[in-house]
Amino acid sequence: MSLSGFVPDLNRVSWLPDLINIIDLGLVLALSYALLLIIGEGERRSLWMVRGFIVLMLATVVSGQLELNLLKFLLEKLVLGSAVAMAVIFQSQFRRFLEQIGRGEVLELFKGSGRPKTQSDSVVERIVEAVKELSQNRTGALVLMETTGSLEEEDFVSPGVDLNAEVSKELLQTIFQTSTLLHDGAVLISGSRILAAAVILPLSERTASRQLGTRHRAAMGITERIDKCLCIVVSEETGSISLAEKGTLNRPLTSSKLKELLQARFAPVVDRDAVRLSRKLGFQGKVLLERIQRWRSPDSRKKN
Repeated sequence: MSLSGFVPDLNRVSWLPDLINIIDLGLVLALSYALLLIIGEGERRSLWMVRGFIVLMLATVVSGQLELNLLKFLLEKLVLGSAVAMAVIFQSQFRRFLEQIGRGEVLELFKGSGRPKTQSDSVVERIVEAVKELSQNRTGALVLMETTGSLEEEDFVSPGVDLNAEVSKELLQTIFQTSTLLHDGAVLISGSRILAAAVILPLSERTASRQLGTRHRAAMGITERIDKCLCIVVSEETGSISLAEKGTLNRPLTSSKLKELLQARFAPVVDRDAVRLSRKLGFQGKVLLERIQRWRSPDSRKKN
């Protein structure tokens, strides 16, 4: 007996092309999402560049469907040129992307590295105590702290000198003494480790007050370009303490206020969510209970 009667004719299956198109679209969306996580995380300008690249790709597909051949030809060349340019600009991110694919860590691509970092109170206290002493002695300082993910070397004008040392009050004070070779620049802190010193940061291009020196402009510049960090500044002229995040300076600060801000910023996600939830429940919980009582009351059921 022939088995041809039991094997379906793929050409006659009407839903197969639609299924293939759905799978194709799903894979494109998944790959685009992974690129947004890896390349666009933390830096707003990078995120817009990736979005613009995806828009070009979608416009190329639409022009092909509408048979706008000349426009499709032009968009294809733009997509190709943009892909080459992005590969050069984001070479470290693409390298990590390819490494994860080579290791078979496909699922890790969709997790990203934008999870908020946490720091123990002891680390925050050491940093604040060092900043307090530097402020009292009017010793200029620039402390860059990672908040989500990791900063790359190309984020800086100069990556500085690798240290990889434990955070301590004495080490931070020593680094920023004018007699040392590492005082000029920023200290990069990730978790409880000082990764590097003498890191040269990009300056802000915005017009700033004349009272703000190079350190303040550097703190604004790095936090403008990259969201996954904050920067503590100690003014050499006045000894005032500032905290820069997302291009905005919070100044002047006392050491106790700085400690409060850092503890709130690096608190575990669960704690922050619990605080937000408790605040919401303060008002919304009452409204929800009132609605439940109305629904369960016999008078409301009769009216309905």
